[in-house]
Amino acid sequence: MKKIALIAAVALALPLAALAQDAAKPAAKPAAKAAGTTAKAPAKKHQVTRRAAKAVEEVTPVNTDTDVTLNEADLAVAQRVSVGKAQCELGADVTVTADDKKPGFFTVTTKGLKYRMHPVESRTGAIRLEDPRAGAMWLQLGNKSMLMNQKAGLRIADECQTDAQIAFAAEMKKNPPKALFEGADGAK
Repeated sequence: MKKIALIAAVALALPLAALAQDAAKPAAKPAAKAAGTTAKAPAKKHQVTRRAAKAVEEVTPVNTDTDVTLNEADLAVAQRVSVGKAQCELGADVTVTADDKKPGFFTVTTKGLKYRMHPVESRTGAIRLEDPRAGAMWLQLGNKSMLMNQKAGLRIADECQTDAQIAFAAEMKKNPPKALFEGADGAK
């Protein structure tokens, strides 16, 4: 009974704590205006910081030292990875580049982020690349791909499509696959 009461108390306290944090945020804004600052100054500072970070990221090499050894199945998956630039939703894009020096490894870049990825076997047949250090994953299906940060539980880029995936998606619209629960075609 004590456990149930404790769980109920925690369940009620969490939303109230979130409301208290949200209520504290607007109070900070009037104090900043009273001090004579404007809204544009922090935005400019943020833009300069973002540009500086992007410049550093572009010249910083990806850590190619890895203890991952690929087996034959992983190398077979690597052969099916679609390389090049994929256009994503909301104007984003992801570029997948194969590593010439180390077969089976790829560099995946987007929005100033750079990942060193390798293929991982999937039971579903989807092509999956992972960067275990950064916690990133590139999931490639026939008609679209997505880039996710597994540590943060976020999608970095979604609905990404290369030219081949766009063609595959158009073909799926013309000839939709059979529904999962439809029975097999019987003898006629």
